[in-house]
Amino acid sequence: MAELLEIVMLISFGASWPLNVIKSYRARTVKGKSLPFLCLILIGYIAGIASKFVNDAYMAAFAEKWYVLFFYVLNFCMVFVDFLLYFRNLKIDRESENR
Repeated sequence: MAELLEIVMLISFGASWPLNVIKSYRARTVKGKSLPFLCLILIGYIAGIASKFVNDAYMAAFAEKWYVLFFYVLNFCMVFVDFLLYFRNLKIDRESENR
């Protein structure tokens, strides 16, 4: 049951990231974005992924519970894309200021 609740949490969090990535891509600005926030989220997902690898019970049942780790990695990837877009948008902002 704990894994199911964890999946619901990851899906709930993860559902917003694709929309956020699209918004960041289209906005072409860092206004309203927080790099420290993105870094904290990335660190949180890294900790969640690492917790799975150090959990002996989870690793023993990995063949049946791989999907939990999948959602952590998927969410991490989406946040990382948003993180990269932050720097692209920062460059765009700086180029706009220099015109």
